[in-house]
Amino acid sequence: MLYAVSHKTTFAYEFPVRFARCNLRLHPIDWDGQTVESYGLAIDPPAAVSAGRDNGYCVIGERFVLDRPAAELVITSRARVRVERETPEPEAGDPDVAAAARAALGARALDKMAPANFLYPSPLIGAFPEIAAWCGAELRPERGIVEAGLALARAIQASFHYDGSATELDTSPAEAFAARRGVCQDFAQIMISGARSAGLAAAYVSGYLRTIPPPGKERLVGADATHAWVMLWCGPERGWLGFDPTNGCMVGSDHIVAAIGRDYADVAPIDGVFVGRDGQQIEVSVDVEPLG
Repeated sequence: MLYAVSHKTTFAYEFPVRFARCNLRLHPIDWDGQTVESYGLAIDPPAAVSAGRDNGYCVIGERFVLDRPAAELVITSRARVRVERETPEPEAGDPDVAAAARAALGARALDKMAPANFLYPSPLIGAFPEIAAWCGAELRPERGIVEAGLALARAIQASFHYDGSATELDTSPAEAFAARRGVCQDFAQIMISGARSAGLAAAYVSGYLRTIPPPGKERLVGADATHAWVMLWCGPERGWLGFDPTNGCMVGSDHIVAAIGRDYADVAPIDGVFVGRDGQQIEVSVDVEPLG
């Protein structure tokens, strides 16, 4: 399936800013079953865009500096991405959770997706005993890793309420876990915290969902915004597989990977600073159109 992805972010400042510097991570990456055929970026007011610094993860970074007064800043990215990815399923030969954890710990790879990069707590995703215990009920050592990961994703979907007003970008996994509500970022971080506590390599994925579902299928939650989900390293044979705890499913052709890192800080679509008086409103609109 070929998708047209449009991602527009509008910053409306209460008072004109004198200077702004932004880091962008909007360019989707090529990934297993996914190829980026085109990408374009528009900034209003116009600003020169340069390549961002490599942060060591699967992220394509860009940056720009706005050096003229502006009351509004609009950043629009457009991409065409071809996704040909079958939805994986648990298999009889999958390693169990304990074996996958041992293999991740023993892996000697040094590339960006080396399991060692994703085994331990990261700046935004710590280890919490209450999350470890709750997730451990599904991540039992003797259970097949893919079966266990899917069961945990479904347990999070069933036990947590999707509520866009319940959390902020800096809400910790422990706070969202205690509230039993949040958004895709929170659910992904809870699952990652629990998986890492079980010794598994778990990565945070930023991306997009198909906006209009295929005939006969329900619309996925989070389809009109950037989405977040989890990748677990499922042993050397199966490698990295995606799990979506917001929708209780595995990642297939409806998901488009934008960036992969340890947590949200590594893959945030936009961050930066501006110089001016306090006060801004941010509006984000996302559309993912299937082209056939």
